[in-house]
Amino acid sequence: MSVTAPQGFRAAGVVAGLKDSGNRDVALVVNDGPSRAAAGVFTRNRVKAAPVVWSEQVLKGGRVRAVVLNSGGANACTGAPGFQDTHATAEKAAGLLEDSAGEIAVCSTGLIGERLPMDALLTGVGAAAAELSRGDGGLAAADAIRTTDTVAKISFRQGPGGYMIGAMAKGAGMLAPSLATMLCVITTDADLPAETLDRALRAATGVTLDRLDADGCMSTNDTVLLLASGAAGVVPDEDGFTALLTEVCGDLTRQLLVDAEGASKAIAIEVVGAASGGDAVTVGRSIARNNLLKCAIHGEDPNWGRVLSAVGTTDAAFEPGQLNVAINGVWVCRDGSSGDDRDKVDLRPRDVTITVDLSAGTHSATVWTTDLTADYVHENSAYST
Repeated sequence: MSVTAPQGFRAAGVVAGLKDSGNRDVALVVNDGPSRAAAGVFTRNRVKAAPVVWSEQVLKGGRVRAVVLNSGGANACTGAPGFQDTHATAEKAAGLLEDSAGEIAVCSTGLIGERLPMDALLTGVGAAAAELSRGDGGLAAADAIRTTDTVAKISFRQGPGGYMIGAMAKGAGMLAPSLATMLCVITTDADLPAETLDRALRAATGVTLDRLDADGCMSTNDTVLLLASGAAGVVPDEDGFTALLTEVCGDLTRQLLVDAEGASKAIAIEVVGAASGGDAVTVGRSIARNNLLKCAIHGEDPNWGRVLSAVGTTDAAFEPGQLNVAINGVWVCRDGSSGDDRDKVDLRPRDVTITVDLSAGTHSATVWTTDLTADYVHENSAYST
């Protein structure tokens, strides 16, 4: 049921003709209340798509009635006309819902630098509004936001007292978010204020979606929205709600990871023994973005020297002679030099775990990435043509 698993939400996904494929490309998620509390996190890319600029303003009010999403075009780098298109989209949805455009968030994904076909988009918003449902609407909406995703990505969990959290996400390329990932809408029927939702969302995404770094490329459109209807009448403990939300975000992170463009390996980089949490994340990201290592893992070559090389480019606290590295449980590097025989490492499975011990403290972090394949290069070599 995706985003419609919690009470108080309806959704739809329709074909508007934005995609040449003829697949669904416009989604609508509506919060029927009684609460409209909401929070959001967005890309930190300084080049922001028009929908991101719009939705950032909407979220300042802490209330969202509905979210309009489209694939088939990012509406990024389209200037003032592109922002006007986003405004028109919000106005269209607001008119259909007899509400205010100031509480309509907008999300877009697709090719950068081209304006959306507005007649088709606005007609699609109308069609989506007519098909809103709690039954099949959630799955249809999750399907409509896909670009190069091979499958729709959804998740839901039930919390104590019966409240629910549901979610949908899309993303297969440009996966190096900063407090977001491509497009993601999360819903809950718990009764929580916007301030609590904001804290919970930042905590949850900070250790899940924000740690997914498949290709080192940050999108112009990254958006994660959390909407609360309050329809279950349950006021959960903030820590418990945050933990459940983190589970949902973690599930989506895994789905995004295994569906990343061209990937044949899902790589978890565990950094332990760091002097600070920031050091652990910095080291993890450096390793995740090292193309030589990503190529080695694709070729099933346990080349631990490339791991140390990536660690050495950071400003994290460590002594080179105290670094330890394990690949799939085999400690191939001890004290900055050769450890166990690298031939013992089995890299045939899809899941690969690289553990780096900095021997500098007690902090740790995990960053997820993928290998670098010829399929990834092929898929991105002619994306706009």
